[in-house]
Amino acid sequence: MFVEVIRMHMDQLAENNTGWLAGLRDPLIGHALSLLHGRPAHAWTVDELAAEVGASRSALADRFAHLTGHPPIQYLTQWRMQLAAKRLTDTNAKVAAVAEAVGYDSEAAFSRAFKKVTGHSPSEWRSTSHLSVGDERLHG
Repeated sequence: MFVEVIRMHMDQLAENNTGWLAGLRDPLIGHALSLLHGRPAHAWTVDELAAEVGASRSALADRFAHLTGHPPIQYLTQWRMQLAAKRLTDTNAKVAAVAEAVGYDSEAAFSRAFKKVTGHSPSEWRSTSHLSVGDERLHG
């Protein structure tokens, strides 16, 4: 039933609507999104992604940005940070392990990228994501 609701929603999207659902509706961009979501830790380039989906680099980049609102590699970075934020919140994995899991070779590069996207370092994110409104010990 959930899948049917999503399909109905996608069918009703306006042609000028942007975002990942709009991208999924397009066969070329939907394929690219599937690759990025399926292998987020891969060292994707726009050239490689274009080759995988059977498009030119410029055609993929233009269409991807038009439909999703972001260039492919910027979209990938956002997706990686979402995955990292969830891992930091839901697991006790070391920051270096989270960095590697989302495609960063160095903890420092990951930490810089994470802070740029979220406004917090990975350790800050982890410590503040566990705050509970009802936990007086944490709120003084």
